[in-house]
Amino acid sequence: MTAEIFLLIALALAFDFINGFHDSANSIATVVSTRVLSPRQAVVWAAFFNFIAFLVFPLHIANTIGKGIIDPGIVDPTVIAATLIGACVWDLLTWYWGLPTSSSHALIGGFMGAALVKVGASALLWNGILRTVLFMVLAPFLGLATGLAFGVAVAWLFRRAMPGRIDFLFRKGQLLSAALYSLGHGGNDAQKTMGIIAVLLFSAGLLGPTFHVPTWVVLSCHAAMGLGTLFGGWRIVKTMGQKVAKLRPVDGFCAESGGALTLYFASALGVPVSTTHTITGAIMGVGSLKRLSAVRWGVGGNIVAAWLLTIPASALASSLSYWLLSL
Repeated sequence: MTAEIFLLIALALAFDFINGFHDSANSIATVVSTRVLSPRQAVVWAAFFNFIAFLVFPLHIANTIGKGIIDPGIVDPTVIAATLIGACVWDLLTWYWGLPTSSSHALIGGFMGAALVKVGASALLWNGILRTVLFMVLAPFLGLATGLAFGVAVAWLFRRAMPGRIDFLFRKGQLLSAALYSLGHGGNDAQKTMGIIAVLLFSAGLLGPTFHVPTWVVLSCHAAMGLGTLFGGWRIVKTMGQKVAKLRPVDGFCAESGGALTLYFASALGVPVSTTHTITGAIMGVGSLKRLSAVRWGVGGNIVAAWLLTIPASALASSLSYWLLSL
């Protein structure tokens, strides 16, 4: 393995760390805002389940990223470097602004921008890209629908229970729902960086004739993401946990459970869905169960605008990075 490959793997793991740092709010915002766990307890809880997700999920998404977005034959170290730089720049900017955008789509946009500058549109694999864009639209609605469905079911099942009893039960239940969501978060998001590292190794002839993801890559990516989650993107926690809708423990349980179900569905299909889109939709669904005015739709509009910008903005950043690196 050359020094160049080694440095690019380090850059990919740095992106994975930033992904965990940026997206930790997805896993912990509800459990922190409902005061079921302290911020430090919540990030430790989430990071643990981020890491052990490799025991649960097959590597479908890593394969999609590695060979389903751009032609693996055009991948070289410059393409990988530009992709990661573009994605990191967008993630850090949106973290600073406190906007819960998608690290997944930042990575895909980075891949597309670098490929377009190097080869042109012929390098893009539209089947994988269109599936991803389709779920970019569907994910928040699926999250909203599943969160709302959990909310309706819980409201009906516990319609005769005392409020104090409900609060006690779902403070315990939210530990389970937060664990399930963090498991889905790790299983979906860590695999994206695995795909980047694996296609880099494959293009360098270090994996042999068949594309696969080595075990050391799997463990490294989960560890980097878990470590990023431990440091927590607190700016986004505030947006997700309180600015979209005020949450009680029962609301947090329903939102996390609905979001987790959506993530497991997407992971089974091998689609790199946005965990950010998913949990935001679920929080809106649960919030709207009380009344439509309980959801701050203006904040949601700002989040949606950032979502729509993610792929083109990260593609622009990576294309500029590719051009500069080529010089």
